[in-house]
Amino acid sequence: MLQRTPLYDRHQAAGAKLVDFAGWEMPLNYGSQIKEHEQVRGAAGVFDVSHMGVVDVTGPGARNFLRRVLANDAGRLKAPGQAFYSCMLNDQAGIIDDLIVYYLSEGRYRTVVNAARRAEDLTWLKQHTAGYDVRIRLRADAAVIAVQGPKAQACLGKAVDARLESRLAGIKPFRVVETGDWLIARTGYTGEDGFEIILPGRSALDLWDHLTAAGAVPCGLGARDSLRLEAGLCLYGQDMDTTTTPLESALGWTVAWKPEDRDFIGRVALESQRARGVVRRLMGLVLDARGVLRHGQALQSDLGGEGEVTSGGFSPVLGRSIGLARIPADDDGPWTVDIRGRALPVRLVKPPFVRNGHALVD
Repeated sequence: MLQRTPLYDRHQAAGAKLVDFAGWEMPLNYGSQIKEHEQVRGAAGVFDVSHMGVVDVTGPGARNFLRRVLANDAGRLKAPGQAFYSCMLNDQAGIIDDLIVYYLSEGRYRTVVNAARRAEDLTWLKQHTAGYDVRIRLRADAAVIAVQGPKAQACLGKAVDARLESRLAGIKPFRVVETGDWLIARTGYTGEDGFEIILPGRSALDLWDHLTAAGAVPCGLGARDSLRLEAGLCLYGQDMDTTTTPLESALGWTVAWKPEDRDFIGRVALESQRARGVVRRLMGLVLDARGVLRHGQALQSDLGGEGEVTSGGFSPVLGRSIGLARIPADDDGPWTVDIRGRALPVRLVKPPFVRNGHALVD
């Protein structure tokens, strides 16, 4: 049986198209995916992302534990309220998952992991606690609501009390405020300004209702995917997985190489790859011809190289299809994509395609 978030009844009442996503019954859209996408780019949309895994890492050894199991360095989080994005690697530097880490106070961290990876992540984390005074706890009681778009702050301000509203402007990107049993973080997955609120499931219905009353339009996973694709953000299971490393997934910037004596899991393999040079890379694609780029489509270079589309779809802002693709590192093409037996030319570009509502590529 599929799991349901605390907001399931709201989605059902709104006529959402519900689909199985990583074992959860989630809204794909509430009507028009493109309208939902445009709402986030132009105003504010609200997403139920309570299927994500909220995992608390606490105890005197929490910081050193995270410095060991993550490629980014938790030691960089100097003050409570700071956050970062990181990959968690296996010994071969393959990506087990990508996640956000929030530093709450001494010995208290909260992470948000992918829904489809929560079981594997929990197992992996618990397997590596030996020698650390640390506790790993899945917060099954938590809900996660994301409000995204240029009017996100205004909508959230109307949805919370005056005391909280006055604090929102002071929350900078990748910062978090803890207020009671709520966390309000200025993070997101859309390439727009916005907030992600982690709160008890019992409080989620009221916040959702207040946000929609304030003008935030409910949006589903379809718009979430097209928004993240325009923003050039990777999706676990398509653009990265345990067979790819951060250096092959345009995520080298998330690896903290210094201090050199920090022995994070996967470091030896990743340093070896960096010294040799990667043989494949993740790039952006633009399809100017009619058609739609999709995951798994084959790519062919005039120089003989072969690649594959990892993510693809239609960009409402650009009015054409865009994608991410893994190709040989030394092959700039020209490239073509096979769409139903037709070889169509594609342009290589460096993501993101869109940021804060503005096109960054022609």
